[in-house]
Amino acid sequence: MKKTNPLLRLTLPSAAVQRLRKSGIYCTPSITIEFQQATKRHVLRGRESGGAIKEFGHYVSFCREGGERLPWFVRPDSLTSNGDHAIVLAPVLVSVEALRVNHTYELLIARHELRAEKEGARPRIQSQLVFRGWQGQLPLDLVAKDRSVAGKIAPEFFTRAGEARQLPAQFVEAVQAVTAAASCLFCSHSHFLIKPQASSAPVVLPKGKDSSAASVDGDIGIETSPVTANAAGSRP
Repeated sequence: MKKTNPLLRLTLPSAAVQRLRKSGIYCTPSITIEFQQATKRHVLRGRESGGAIKEFGHYVSFCREGGERLPWFVRPDSLTSNGDHAIVLAPVLVSVEALRVNHTYELLIARHELRAEKEGARPRIQSQLVFRGWQGQLPLDLVAKDRSVAGKIAPEFFTRAGEARQLPAQFVEAVQAVTAAASCLFCSHSHFLIKPQASSAPVVLPKGKDSSAASVDGDIGIETSPVTANAAGSRP
C-alpha cells in the first residue's frame, strides 16, 4: 500500500472543495512514494494539475530545490480539461500550489524529500514549509483583459500589519507560472514542467547520480480526493 503525505497542502473548506469539483477543476497537490525495481530505489511522484473557470482556479506544479524547472516524465492525454497535465519523478520536489478566487490568492510552497529511519527501511516523505501566503492580491484580469502579462506577474502578500512579504527569489518564476495557470480557462497543458530531452532516461536513475542526470523527478501523490488539502504553516 502506498504511503501518502498528509502535510503541507492548502486547507480548503468542504464547501470550496465541492465547488471546485462541481466546476470540473481537479488539482492534486499530494505526492506519492514510488519504487524503481531496476535501481532498487525510491522516488517521489507528483502531478502537475488543475486549471480554472472565470471566477476561480486551483493549480499545482513542481520544481527543483533551487526553483529550476523539471522535465516531466509523461504527459497523459485526456478527454477533459482542468485535471492532470504532467507527471514528474524525482528524489526531491518543491511543490507550488495556488488557489485563486477572482483577484485573491492563497499560495503554498513546500519542499518534499525522502527520509529513512534506518538503512534499508522504507523511506517516508518529509515536508518543509517554504512560504505560505494568505489573501494575496492581484487586481488584474489574467483570464481575459490582462492575459498578456500572465506568467510574468505574481500576487502581493502582506502580514496582518499590512507589511509586504517577499516571495523566495528562487521560486518567483514558478509562482508566476502557477498564478497564470490558476487563471487558465479549461486548462489542458503544463505550465511549468518542461519536455524532457531525448537523451534523458526518466524512469531509471543510476545509483549515485542526482536527479539532474536524468529526467526522473520525484513523485509523491495521494490518489484520494483530487482537491482536498491539509493545513500548512501558521496564519499570520
